[in-house]
Amino acid sequence: MSSASCLAINMSVSQCSAGHVVPKILDGRRVLKFVAHPLRMPPLTYVFPLGLLQSTGFVGCTLWALEYGSAGKTAILVYMMPIWLVLLSSVFLGERIRGLEKPALGLSLVGLLLILDPLNIKGGTGLLLAVLSGIFWALSAVWQKRFGSPAYDILDVTAWQMVLGGVAILGLALLVDPWTIHWTTGLTLALLYNAVPGNALAWILWAYALHRLPSGVAGMGTLLAPAVGILASWGQLGERPDWLEGSGMTLIFVSMALVIAEHMRDHEVIEFSEAQE
Repeated sequence: MSSASCLAINMSVSQCSAGHVVPKILDGRRVLKFVAHPLRMPPLTYVFPLGLLQSTGFVGCTLWALEYGSAGKTAILVYMMPIWLVLLSSVFLGERIRGLEKPALGLSLVGLLLILDPLNIKGGTGLLLAVLSGIFWALSAVWQKRFGSPAYDILDVTAWQMVLGGVAILGLALLVDPWTIHWTTGLTLALLYNAVPGNALAWILWAYALHRLPSGVAGMGTLLAPAVGILASWGQLGERPDWLEGSGMTLIFVSMALVIAEHMRDHEVIEFSEAQE
C-alpha cells in the first residue's frame, strides 16, 4: 500500500514542477551538461542540514506516516507546507504575514483540527508524522532561501542532499525496524519510480523553481499534489474520507490557495516576468 501511495504523491510533485521548468532544462546544452556533469560537493555546512531536513525529515516522515494512515489524509497534511512556510518565514526570514495569509492560517488550523478529530483521534502516529513531514519540508525551503546561493549548482545540491539524507534514513531504518523485504516486480518498479523521477528529478525541479520563480508561483503547483494523492488513494486503494475528514481537507486546500493567491498578487507578478527572462 505504501508503494502505491508514494507513487501517487511523487508523480504529482513531478507534474506540478515540470510545467514551469522542463522546457528550460531540456534544451540541448542543459542535457549535455546533465549527462557530463561532474558532481562537486557543495559546502557541507549547507548541504548536510538540507539533506537532513529535505530527505531525512520530509521524505522519511512521509513514508513512515503511510505505514499508519491513509494516503489521502497523509497527502493533504504533508502538503500543508505552504502554511508552515508562511509561519516559519515570518520567524526566520522576517517576512510579514499579510493579506489573505491571515484568514488562510485560521482556516488551515480549523481544517487540521477536523482531520485530527481530537475527541475521537485515530491513527495519531501517522497524523503526527505527516504534519512533521510538512514542517520539515517548509524548514528545508527556508534553509535554501536563507543560506542558498546562485553559485551552488542545482544538480550538485540535489545529489548530495539526497545521498547524505538517504544515509541518515538508512541508519534510522536499521535502528527502528529489521528489514523484511519481499521483492516483487511491482515493488521494484515502485522503488525505481520513487528514486528517479519521484525524488531525484522532482527535487531538481523544485530547487530550480525556488531559485528562479517567486515563491507563490513555485508553490502554486503544490496545490495539485494533495488533490492527486486523495483521488489516487480513493480510486486505487479504496480510501474514502468521511465527512469530517473531507471538510478538513477542503479547508486546508482553500487555505493553501489563499496563501498562493496572496503571493501571486502585487510585486511578485513583476518578479515572475523578470525570472522568466
